[in-house]
Amino acid sequence: MKEAKKFVTRFAPSPNGWLHLGHAYSALTAARAAQDAGGDFLLRIEDIDVGRARPHFVEGIYQDLDWLGLAWPEPVMLQSTRFAIYEAALAKLREQELAYPCWATRGDILAAIEAHKDWPRDPDGAPLYPGLYRDLPESRRKQLMWEGKPYCWRLDMTKARARVSEQLSYKECHGQPETLPLDPSAFGDVVLARKDVPTSYHLAVVIDDAAQGVTQVTRGQDLQPATAIHVLLQKLLELPQPDYLHHPLVRDVTGRRLSKQAGDNGFRNLRQEGMSADAVMALLPPPFGRG
Repeated sequence: MKEAKKFVTRFAPSPNGWLHLGHAYSALTAARAAQDAGGDFLLRIEDIDVGRARPHFVEGIYQDLDWLGLAWPEPVMLQSTRFAIYEAALAKLREQELAYPCWATRGDILAAIEAHKDWPRDPDGAPLYPGLYRDLPESRRKQLMWEGKPYCWRLDMTKARARVSEQLSYKECHGQPETLPLDPSAFGDVVLARKDVPTSYHLAVVIDDAAQGVTQVTRGQDLQPATAIHVLLQKLLELPQPDYLHHPLVRDVTGRRLSKQAGDNGFRNLRQEGMSADAVMALLPPPFGRG
C-alpha cells in the first residue's frame, strides 16, 4: 500500500514591503492547515525581484511572523539563491522548443494592439501578447541576441498545449474540496524569465514547491487564475501537482483588497503602537478574528 505523503504547505511573501493584515491572514491560514493535518508549515522568501527586495524587509517578515506566534523550519529558502536552478528548468523548456526570446517592450505591445479595440485580455486583465517575436527565423533571433538588446523568455502556449493536450484541472481545498477545470491558453504566451531576472514568479514557484515537497499551496484568491499556468508548467517539467487552497482576501472598509503597492500599512505599525497579537488577529476575518 502506497504511503500517504506528509502534508506540507507554505507562506511565501516577497520582501518588498512590510507585511499587512492580508499577509497575516494568509500565514495564519497556512499554519492552521498544517496544524490540522499534522504536517509542516514552511516559510519561503520570494525575492527574485532583486531590484525591490530589501534585507530589512526580510528581517521584518521573520519578526512579524514570530510576533504572531508562528514557527517554521530552518533554513528558510531564499529564491535569490536558486537562479541557476531556474535557468536549468528554462533550458529544459528551450530544448523542447517550448520557450522563445522576446524583445518586445510594453510600448511595443500596446502599439501592436492599439487598432484593435476588442483585443483579448488574460484572466488578470492584461492584454494578451500579440506574438510579435514568436515566429522569428532562427537567424533573425541570433542576430538580435548578438546586437545585445535585452529580452525575456516566453512560453509558446500553442506548442505547450499541443505537448500537454489533456484537460487540466486541480483540487481546490477552500470550502468543500472540489476538482476544477483549468485553461492556461487564456493567458497566452506568458513570461518565463524576465529581461533583468533569469526567472518569473510562474517558473520559480512551481520549481520551489516541488523542491520543498509542498502538497498544498495556500495563497489568496487573487492568485487562483495563475494556477492554470502553474499546473501546465508542472506537466511540462514533470513535477508533482499539489492541491490548492485559495483563501478570501482581506479588504478595507471600501472593499478594496489590501496591498503593499497601494501603500497599506504593515501590521507591525499596529504592534508598535501597543496592540497585542490577539488584538491584531481580532481585526482579521473569521476564523481568526471578527472581520
